[in-house]
Amino acid sequence: MLAERRVELRFHVTSRDARTHTNLSAVRSDGAGLWLAGDETATVEYLTLHEGRYDDQRTYALADFVDLPAGPEDEADIEGLARADGWLWAIGSHSLKRKRVRRDHPVGKSLRRLGSLVREENRYVLLRLPLVGSQPVRADGSRTAAILSGRGRNLADLMADDPYLAPFLKIPGKDNGLDVEGIAVLGERVFVGLRGPVLRGWAVLLEIRPESDPRRPERLVLAPIDGEPYRMHFLNLGGLGIRDLCPHQGDLMILAGPTMDLDGPVRLLRWSPGATPSVEHDPRLVMDLPHGDGDDHAEGMSMLDDEHLLVVYDSPAAWRLTPEGGVLADVVRLT
Repeated sequence: MLAERRVELRFHVTSRDARTHTNLSAVRSDGAGLWLAGDETATVEYLTLHEGRYDDQRTYALADFVDLPAGPEDEADIEGLARADGWLWAIGSHSLKRKRVRRDHPVGKSLRRLGSLVREENRYVLLRLPLVGSQPVRADGSRTAAILSGRGRNLADLMADDPYLAPFLKIPGKDNGLDVEGIAVLGERVFVGLRGPVLRGWAVLLEIRPESDPRRPERLVLAPIDGEPYRMHFLNLGGLGIRDLCPHQGDLMILAGPTMDLDGPVRLLRWSPGATPSVEHDPRLVMDLPHGDGDDHAEGMSMLDDEHLLVVYDSPAAWRLTPEGGVLADVVRLT
């Protein structure tokens, strides 16, 4: 796959200092702008298209709209964004974290860090924010910002008795444990893609029906589907996990990549969800996407129009960084 063109996403100095531009994890187009999120903050960003690039950044702290379970400062590890019917959706990874080992760490410290698992409650969130134009607000008439979170209520904790997923809840995301990395909305159906676990080569996609709690409109609850909090779909992606989702003409575009800490392969596929649980052997391959060696990990995507897909990268290669503090994203024509 060769990009038809590249477009600059230019961030202000605060986001560059926070490395948001090199840790992009989610993107969704919105008219003449883009919603973006990095995986090391508790914010979402909005950039406006201007003279062929996206800039004029606006930053929105999630804690200004909902009560985050660990407070406003802890990162939320936002891994998916969706925009539909006047709402902005954001979802955290819902994953445990194993501490990183660096080259300069002595052996003892490295062993301790490899054995240390951390659960950060702000990662276990699903948010829905009302939009007025391209401005998120706490409330717009009867529409209210709301969150699904908290011990025993978040999406991961609702999997505690799941025969497929429960065994992976105590495993860190990058070790093939539970790791959410995509959200897409098709009508009343909300789809959540899992980077992990991958079960004997099969990736997992969840279908949910979030709605406002009638007693506490600032909270989301999951309406039952066939008597369960979610419906499961299994897709044979050849051992790859789901790295992002976006809707296109009634289908779901799936960005697939490794669930572990590997560079590739990375593929774009198309899948048509049915009205019942799916076991899909052959989602249609659209194209292979490039990846680097230790960098350029395709992490988020969004349709710009019916023919063009925007792809953003985590750990972008050095050549993608611009002198003005921006980063280059790829625009790909669908074949």
